[in-house]
Amino acid sequence: MRLFTARYLAYNRLQHQRAPQNGLHFKAPFEDRMTKNTRDNDVAFIQALAELLNANELTEIAVTRDYAQDDSLKVRVSKQTNIVHAAAPAPAAAPAPAPAAAPAAQSAAAEQSAPVPVEDPADHPGAVASPMVGTAYLSPEPGASAFVKVGDQVKEGQTLMIVEAMKTMNHIPAPKSGTVKRILVDDGQPVEYGSTLMIVE
Repeated sequence: MRLFTARYLAYNRLQHQRAPQNGLHFKAPFEDRMTKNTRDNDVAFIQALAELLNANELTEIAVTRDYAQDDSLKVRVSKQTNIVHAAAPAPAAAPAPAPAAAPAAQSAAAEQSAPVPVEDPADHPGAVASPMVGTAYLSPEPGASAFVKVGDQVKEGQTLMIVEAMKTMNHIPAPKSGTVKRILVDDGQPVEYGSTLMIVE
């Protein structure tokens, strides 16, 4: 920006020609217009500044005119310039995050950690239940071999164990022919009515 600033003090009509400022030369007729000391000429003074601004390709002129003590006029004339504001580029959209595979892994882990439901022996089709409350014995007498062992082949009606109730030895027969898969009571263990004693498949 080229700024032309001049302070005019005690101008008189006998002044011939001022020295150029900032490469500008004011001729006497124009100088006479700028040195009027009456407020009636303020408009003409401002117009003269505008002409000076255009004629010399300036962008701004600031001038102070002193009329008397504590009485002055300050004028600032400038051209309006077109300012081009470059729009800031829009920020690039962040890429959408890829779908995480965590849910699948979590579901797989949940399946692995989920407790396996324990099969109730009473629901097994080969379950042998106690018909009474008593004490189960796996052998006919103490020290004798057990009636059956896991893995033995049995026939329907074969004695599997004894349940003692009120001093009565009740033989528990195999409900069908098959293989002894599990023995669910210990020798001498008290049992309840309906308790599963053995599984025969």
